[in-house]
Amino acid sequence: MVCRCCKDNMLQFLFTTKVIGKDVSYFECKKCKFVQTEEPTWLSQAYSSTINVSDTGIICRNLSDLSLTLATLCLMGEKKAILVDYAGGYGFLVRLLRDIGINAYWTDLYCENLVARGFEYKKEYGLAALVTAFEAFEHFVQPSYEMEKMLNIGSNILLTTSIIPQPVPNPSEWWYYGIEHGQHIGFYRIQTLEYLAKKFGLYLNSDGTSIHLFSKKKYSLKLWNLYRKIANRIPRLFTLGLKSKTWDDHLFVSKSLSNTFLKK
Repeated sequence: MVCRCCKDNMLQFLFTTKVIGKDVSYFECKKCKFVQTEEPTWLSQAYSSTINVSDTGIICRNLSDLSLTLATLCLMGEKKAILVDYAGGYGFLVRLLRDIGINAYWTDLYCENLVARGFEYKKEYGLAALVTAFEAFEHFVQPSYEMEKMLNIGSNILLTTSIIPQPVPNPSEWWYYGIEHGQHIGFYRIQTLEYLAKKFGLYLNSDGTSIHLFSKKKYSLKLWNLYRKIANRIPRLFTLGLKSKTWDDHLFVSKSLSNTFLKK
């Protein structure tokens, strides 16, 4: 077995535990420090429901991701640029972003777009200023491959994933292993993220806990932290100059539906 992140074969065995009823071993890569399960053969069972039923924080998380995304776009000076939500789930974040005036689009190979229909990302829209991937990296079988796909969409990536504590916690001590649903198969240290940043020639900013920004340009971590604090408390400050797309989107989708019916 080789590391699914850096392809090194120096893996250290950590422990074995039950994941959705199966004995699964966990390993840590000595090179990039990526903590990972054995080859995940149980994913078809784990994804019988794409969004697992234990994810009770989905709405709360999308609301906090809204302010985080807005703060990051302001840091980059890209409020009016294209944003793509990679692994966008049901489309909640894209709809929230468009409602405040951000030109956001959805993409997800495995989940149905329920609330941002009509705003699926297409290559002809051009490169995105920012690609978001919230609570997605821990699901990736091949992180480097997925990151390369994201960088083909846009050169800056904002993501959330919880950094695994040191020393490695036992399965019963860390809820983020997700052993009850089996969808979380890879866990990151800052060293892992630094490896990915170096591999793709990017700068890394991180809060050291769960919020991480890969960027082509170097940004001030202090300024980013400040923007995030302000956006959490007074998000309206960052929406100045933006116009909600809610009504225009309604007209666009309605026209598309009318054209579809006329063709039949």
